[in-house]
Amino acid sequence: MKNIAITGAGGRMGKALIEAIASTDGIQLTVAIEHSGSSLIGTDAGEIAGLGRNNIAVVSSLDELADSFDTLIDFSVPVATVENAEFCRRHGKKMVVGTTGLTTDQVQAVQHASEYTSICMASNFATGVNLCFKLAELAASVLGNDVDIEISEAHHRHKVDAPSGTALSLGEAVAGALGRDLNEVAVYDRQGLTGERGSEAIGFSVVRAGDIVGDHTVLFASEGERVEITHKASSRMAFALGAIRASKWIDKQSVGLFDMQDVLGLK
Repeated sequence: MKNIAITGAGGRMGKALIEAIASTDGIQLTVAIEHSGSSLIGTDAGEIAGLGRNNIAVVSSLDELADSFDTLIDFSVPVATVENAEFCRRHGKKMVVGTTGLTTDQVQAVQHASEYTSICMASNFATGVNLCFKLAELAASVLGNDVDIEISEAHHRHKVDAPSGTALSLGEAVAGALGRDLNEVAVYDRQGLTGERGSEAIGFSVVRAGDIVGDHTVLFASEGERVEITHKASSRMAFALGAIRASKWIDKQSVGLFDMQDVLGLK
C-alpha cells in the first residue's frame, strides 16, 4: 500500500483527489495539506470531500511528515510547488505536479529536484487531453503550413492564469511539429487594426466564465475545409484519476522529470 499526500485539500481539485484516492486500490491518503491560516486546518479530510471521516486531519505543512507518505500530488500555486519540490528532493519523495503558471525559474527549480527523485509534471492529467496533444501534433505534421491554427480555451471564473497551461501545451505540440518557436509565433491579443493574419501565427483565445471545468479546441483552417480537435472536461475527476495514474507510474521510476505523455506511452 502506497501512501499519498495532497496539497489544497479543501479546494476543487483537492476534494476530487481525496475521492479518487479513496476509490483506487493500492494507495491511501495519509497527508492532506491546506495553506497556513486556512479555516480547514485540523478538520477531517474525508469529511471535507463528503466521504465521511477518514481520520486524516488537514495540516498546514509537510514539516516532520516525511515518513508519512511516499508520493506528493501537488495542485497548488507556483511558490508552494517549488517549496514542496525542494522538500521532496531532500527527503527522496516522489511527486506529481499539476500546478500551472510556473515561471521559467520555477520550472528549473522543479527540474533540479527531479535530478534526485522522480517527478511527473503536466499541464493537464486527463487522459483525453493528452491524447489530444498527440492528435494535434499529428494533424499539424500532416496539414503543414497550408492551414491557419487557432487555439481556444474556456475555464471557470476562478482560474487565475491565461492562457491555460493546457492551451500552451497544445501550442507547443503544434509549433514543434511545424518547426516553429511558439514564443515567436504565438498571438495572444487582437484588438483594433491588427492587419492580416501572419501565415505562421498560432492564435490563442480565452474565456473565463461560470463553472466551466475546462474546454480546449485546436482549429486548423484552410481554403475550403476545417479540422477541429476538441476536448471538454465535465468533471475534475478526469484530472484526479489521471494524477492517480501518474502517481502509480512514477513510483516505478528512480529519478527524472516526466510528463503524462510518458505515463501513457505516447512518446
